[in-house]
Amino acid sequence: MSRNSRIMKKPSLMLQVIIGAAAGIIVGYFSKNVGLQLEVLGTIFMNLIQMIIVPLIFPVIILAIVNISDSKSFGKVAGKSFVYFFSVTTGLIVLSVLVGKWTGIGSNFQTGNVSTESLNGIASGIDFQSFFLSIVPSNLFQAFADGNLLPIIFFGIFLGLSLVSIGEKGRPVIVFFESWSQAMFKMVDYAISFAPIGVFGFLAYDIAAYGIGNLLSLGQFVLFTYLAFMVVVLLVFPIIAWFFHVPYFALLKEISDLIVLVFTTGSSSVVLPSLIDRLKKFGVSPAVSSFVTPLGYSFNLDGACVYISLATMFIVNMYDVTLGFGEIVALVLFLTIITKGIAAVPSGAVVVLLAAATQLGLPAEGVALMVSVDFFINMGRSAVNVVGNALAPVLIAQSETAFEYEKNRNFTKEALEAEK
Repeated sequence: MSRNSRIMKKPSLMLQVIIGAAAGIIVGYFSKNVGLQLEVLGTIFMNLIQMIIVPLIFPVIILAIVNISDSKSFGKVAGKSFVYFFSVTTGLIVLSVLVGKWTGIGSNFQTGNVSTESLNGIASGIDFQSFFLSIVPSNLFQAFADGNLLPIIFFGIFLGLSLVSIGEKGRPVIVFFESWSQAMFKMVDYAISFAPIGVFGFLAYDIAAYGIGNLLSLGQFVLFTYLAFMVVVLLVFPIIAWFFHVPYFALLKEISDLIVLVFTTGSSSVVLPSLIDRLKKFGVSPAVSSFVTPLGYSFNLDGACVYISLATMFIVNMYDVTLGFGEIVALVLFLTIITKGIAAVPSGAVVVLLAAATQLGLPAEGVALMVSVDFFINMGRSAVNVVGNALAPVLIAQSETAFEYEKNRNFTKEALEAEK
């Protein structure tokens, strides 16, 4: 019975996506007419994701504000944590956007006959007065109907602060939004489970309509993104750690097995309890580790910030959109806000990427192309998220003199010698 169960075991989602992608390439290459008809499958998948964006982001922003306010008792630790989270993620977003602009990644990608009518006016400049006024919604329900995220985020921040200010009277509403957000994330899981079929449809259509060249270009994007991940892990993080006098590579060695686990599963959440415990053994104060690490899972998704920024610039360049200084500032501001409070679930960055593309007025077809390779990128993205969220508690503990790496290392050496 157990042997048959193993034989009939459902393949992993990643394997399903690979199979769907391979099948789509084959169908689109050998049967153009059939491939063109299969676009509907990819469109349904994208509609499923788009349907969830606003109902997901609204409660997540509210709960993020509630969590921040509940953290006041941690005083300086909370303050330092949020300053660090926002500084590092914003810095990575700025670097990634500028690299995407300077390298022109995606500019040689052939979009075929994809309509770009929705881009009209995007490169004409931004009126900052109108931009900031648009953040405050005169009609919240209109903002919901239009899917305009910045006004929704603004209202969510105010509602979160109001719920905190009324104390226990606001608790039922907070519990409701907690349940609602969990339901939305479950809906994301359901929608993502349709990804193999969606990828099959999109690749079948893409290959039939535009040929095999597009797929090769996406392969270049995957390699480019992994190169960016390596730069962050092997250059940016070590520089930050050196500045705070933290043994970065010793930390990498300490959590190396957790990184491998995250890379193979594509989800950073699977190692959260183990990561907190491992950081304690590394010398981080239990209070700092238990507080900063889970907080970083919402506010310090470094890998997601790099990927979303590069993917957005890929789509921008693909449709030959010119972003001036004002547009870049607005994009960085939006990405800084929208990447906060998004739980580290597999492929959750797809939701944020689609939100960013929608805010810029970019066609959803560009995001659809990213979906076809997202599961390959997600492994590296999740691993970078974990490395960043391992480094943050160590830095905060070091600044609070709550990091005892040398003491723990000496204790471990003495214990090993005693065993001998």
